[in-house]
Amino acid sequence: MDHLIEKLTALIEPVAQAEGFELVRVRMTGSGKQTLQVMAERPDGTMTAENCADLSRAISAVFEVADPISGEYVLEVSSPGIDRPLTRLSDFERWEGYEAKLQLRQMIEGRKRFRGMLAGIEEDNICIDLEGEEETALIPFSLLDDAKLVLTDDLVRDTLRAAKEAEAAHEN
Repeated sequence: MDHLIEKLTALIEPVAQAEGFELVRVRMTGSGKQTLQVMAERPDGTMTAENCADLSRAISAVFEVADPISGEYVLEVSSPGIDRPLTRLSDFERWEGYEAKLQLRQMIEGRKRFRGMLAGIEEDNICIDLEGEEETALIPFSLLDDAKLVLTDDLVRDTLRAAKEAEAAHEN
């Protein structure tokens, strides 16, 4: 499956960039009729329903020619949402100061799951302030299996404010 995701990402990423979007995640789910989930956003972090439709049409046009998926599938293009997945090292820097959950591929100090306040990045490491720990933990990005922001009142408020500001900027 990883090879297929790499192949699909290689096809989708240039399309997304040409349309003015940054690719957040590509994921294939389901066993019979599969769903190809594509998450993207504008550089300012916004993504409207119209943006999703535009990107979906652009991806579909490329897939009609390349035909990268055998069998039936559904293409689902969406925004990352407020409690977004964190998939790029830059996400951990961008969302510094917000709470996140991390799951690793292998254990570090006897655990795979961590929850705390993001404290940026240091080289190829995620910096996270864990509850009860005095020093900031460094988690190698290469060990990350899954990560997402935790839905908090601060995150909702700040995300909605940024979306309003971005929309106002797009209107001008």
